Amino acid sequence: MAVKEWQTLKVRYCIHVGSDVKLEAEVVYPAESLPDFGPRVFTHRCSLGYQCAINGQGVCVWSGNNPDYDPFQEDK
Repeated sequence: MAVKEWQTLKVRYCIHVGSDVKLEAEVVYPAESLPDFGPRVFTHRCSLGYQCAINGQGVCVWSGNNPDYDPFQEDK
């Protein structure tokens, strides 16, 4: 049977909630009967994204409200 779990990718300070947040990804590992398939990432979230949504500050991709803005994107 496949296994789903949330894994922390990064921990960053967010100015919108005023504290550190965990940026997480939902990873699905395939069943043992499908060993040739690797894990897949289905979605991303912020550990405190609900606070932004409650306060009407859903401003970034991590809170799930604005797919065009990622304040944590690192310049390369």
